[in-house]
Amino acid sequence: MTVTIGVHPNNPTLTHLSRLDHAQRALAPLGETVVFHHYTDGVATGALLSEGVFDFGGTGSTPPISAQADGHDIVYTAVSAPRPDHGALLVAADGPVHDIAGLKGGTVHLGIGSWQTHLLAKALHFAGLSYGADITPASAGPDSARLLADGTITGWVTQGADLAAALRSGDARVLLRSGDVIADRSVFFARRDFAERRPEVVAALVAALQRADDWAAAHPGEAARIAAGDLGGSVDDWERALATLPRRIEPVTEAFLAEQQEAADILHRAGFLPRAVTAAHAVAGTAG
Repeated sequence: MTVTIGVHPNNPTLTHLSRLDHAQRALAPLGETVVFHHYTDGVATGALLSEGVFDFGGTGSTPPISAQADGHDIVYTAVSAPRPDHGALLVAADGPVHDIAGLKGGTVHLGIGSWQTHLLAKALHFAGLSYGADITPASAGPDSARLLADGTITGWVTQGADLAAALRSGDARVLLRSGDVIADRSVFFARRDFAERRPEVVAALVAALQRADDWAAAHPGEAARIAAGDLGGSVDDWERALATLPRRIEPVTEAFLAEQQEAADILHRAGFLPRAVTAAHAVAGTAG
């Protein structure tokens, strides 16, 4: 059997795994071979798993919740430790916004459908505001930093080299770190039939993920060069950004499922999800 692993450039653990031999070495004793399917949009991960394009993938916190809401039968397999400084909600350095309430009526740039949606929706919810009614979410792009600085947009949720560069420029300030609001974990999940039929393969892949993170921690300059080549930005900014990651893979716990359930409830209430989701259903051995 050949195991196909989905890789998109915004997931550094999977990106590094695809460039190393850890997955191949982990699965060889089980009689498996490995191929990597590269794609660009992590939000599509649930659909691509359901379609059989690949067997195993990883994203931030929001895409697996959206996958459940869209009827894709996925199973959580592992998560990263919390990433409190992975990303941030930025506002203009000299602008008028000093709390979440100041975003009301404004436009916020973010990666719609990514973990950034979870961050913004939860922050608004606990400020008594709604992602669906009180702000205008818009997809971030190469002009987001400039639009924030000139006041065209009110806020910008970002990460990686873009975050490092924005803070270095002095044109933006942090309104909220991701860790002020959410655990902001990297989440690894699989198609249910694959996860339940081959748990030993899943366990081997999870161990390989940790080895990939260990490699990145030991080779920060090379990891930064890979990120800059894949996503743009400077190697120095990427090295600063990647240094914030915990590089620790953890099991799926009740605490993690509670985090996901809270996110699912907020996103459904805000109208982002088409239906309610039970996060615990995305566990091996449960009803999907």
